[in-house]
Amino acid sequence: MRTTRPRFSAALLCAAIVAAASGSQRPVRAAAPDFARYHTYDELAAALKAAAAAHPDLAKLVSIGKTREGRDIWAVEIAKQSGTPVDARPGLLIAATFEGDHLIGSELALYTVDYLLGAYATDAAVKQRLERAVVYVVPRVNADGAEQMFAPVRALRRTNATPFDADNDGRTDEDGQEDLNKDGVATVMRVKDPKGPYMVSPEDARLMRRADPAKGEAGGWALYLEGIDNDGDGFYNEDGPGGVDINRNFMHQYPYYAADAGRYMVSETETRALLDYVLKHRNIAAILTFGESDNLIAAGGRPAAAAGLNLADYAERANAPARRVGMMPDLGGAMGRGGGRGGGMFMPGAEGVPGGRGTQAQPAGRGGGGVQPATTVNAADLEYFNAIGAKYRELTGLRTTGVVRAPAGAFFEYGYFQYGVPSFSTPGWGLPGGGRAGGPGGGAGPSGDAARQAGVPAGMPGMPGAAGAFGQRGAGRGAGGGGGAGADGDVGEGIDLRLLQWMDGEKVDGFVAWAPFTHPSLGEVEIGGFRPYVTVNPPASRIADLGAAHAKFVVHLTSLFARVAIARTEVTALGGGLYRITADVENAGFLPTALAQGVTARSVKPVMVQLGVPPESIITGSEKTSFIPALAGSGNRQSYEWVITGKPGSTVTLKAVSQKGGTDTAALTLK
Repeated sequence: MRTTRPRFSAALLCAAIVAAASGSQRPVRAAAPDFARYHTYDELAAALKAAAAAHPDLAKLVSIGKTREGRDIWAVEIAKQSGTPVDARPGLLIAATFEGDHLIGSELALYTVDYLLGAYATDAAVKQRLERAVVYVVPRVNADGAEQMFAPVRALRRTNATPFDADNDGRTDEDGQEDLNKDGVATVMRVKDPKGPYMVSPEDARLMRRADPAKGEAGGWALYLEGIDNDGDGFYNEDGPGGVDINRNFMHQYPYYAADAGRYMVSETETRALLDYVLKHRNIAAILTFGESDNLIAAGGRPAAAAGLNLADYAERANAPARRVGMMPDLGGAMGRGGGRGGGMFMPGAEGVPGGRGTQAQPAGRGGGGVQPATTVNAADLEYFNAIGAKYRELTGLRTTGVVRAPAGAFFEYGYFQYGVPSFSTPGWGLPGGGRAGGPGGGAGPSGDAARQAGVPAGMPGMPGAAGAFGQRGAGRGAGGGGGAGADGDVGEGIDLRLLQWMDGEKVDGFVAWAPFTHPSLGEVEIGGFRPYVTVNPPASRIADLGAAHAKFVVHLTSLFARVAIARTEVTALGGGLYRITADVENAGFLPTALAQGVTARSVKPVMVQLGVPPESIITGSEKTSFIPALAGSGNRQSYEWVITGKPGSTVTLKAVSQKGGTDTAALTLK
């Protein structure tokens, strides 16, 4: 049964005409969000504008920057405008679709906006959250990449639109994929080759796997991405349109020299826009991203291990030698370039820097010492991640992941390790049954029957036309997908068979059967494989149910913020114009005012407790201004005492200020 939730009323939607329309411009009527399909950029923008126009007292829509192709990156700030200033309240940031192929993230973010605004008038919990806190929602960070999902012939593209010379030949984007057999889908080609390392999988003849000679297995097949060799360099589709993977472009564990990571960290307009926005809103106390890495479905507070598609990874690997064009063997440590990409190689500065696209990797400790950046959750913070993860699994029913990537340069890891707040990522759905993360149990698997009843097209329900080509550069290994056992550079575990079993069971049209084709240079080949987007997005018929579950999780998450309060005060007259003031400052929230990592990184300000008297009035006791690096939650208190001189009947103000936990004041009368 589909969860019932508040929706925009027809009257409000009719009133939600774009406010900027004036003069001779004709007002544009924005449509209500339709959570039975995926939204284009224009449809998403219209829905956000409608929401802001219908709820001016709760929603503010701002553009935080523009993409490479000029699309606005929208942010919705949701909070009751009256009362405590919005930027003085603890905030939750929700950001989605860093990876251009992960459209479900945008839909979950849009659903959350719709839910919070619609439920404010009827749900006491939502009303309380929006009066005490603020929710910032950036539903589509990589709008350029996401728009490829709606192209007539779809090429799965995780990256943005920045031109990129993937094969180091001095040209950019000159060898992209083609839909050779004109079926609307560009997938994978397999061709018989006595030197080929792959064999048909004995588990399912639709799949391929690397042959293991130690087990007496022989290969005989080669795999390529579907298309032709446009630039005549002997490789197929090694330098397609775009770009930079936005979720590989942030500062924490930035993957120097990796494909699609960008020329340098924060090199992209989209990355910079989000980072600037976050740094301007230091009241953000937690981060939730919808993306292709996970630390919520996976138990234990650590990101889920990478699990990708062997089939896509094998085809992509055929282009690995093209990445080394223009590179020379490393001449050794004497030149200080041993950390270059490609393993024992370095590329003379395409960007004027040894190593090319990234800056040089620094030696450990910058000269033999120093503290290295943290890469695992601080033990003192782990209990919070475990508790929040358990609640997420309870509310969503998700127990296992599907295709996931290991984070490197990901925004949510920057959010914890450098910005210093609880930061989470989830793909927002998973495959049913046992599997990679979260222990046993069924995930929220999409329903093929529901998709067919809704009349949505096969392959990617809820979207016009067919799916597109597999990923430009790194659909598998380079962009976090899986590899098989035994190959150089493999990461993760292929989940091809699990995906096929799910698709077969739910009757999801997600795999193109192999069919013969005469290739202009390879001769007789077979074309087939997984349809793009189906492997990382559920059918559109699942959006509403998944959205409702995640909206409930957002409401829960906003209930956990630190909440600083002056819990007790007492003024005692000592005679002779002297007064003793005692006070307890309490954190009534669940989360501490700063995580241990926030204190270590010095990224979260300590709680300030300040008595509003001249310093010379304090005879003894606490300082006029005191600081608490971190105040634990669940009612923990810090006590203060001052002896001051003062005038009888006068008022003294006591103030407690927390960057992530709000502000409280008390007026104390000297009597």
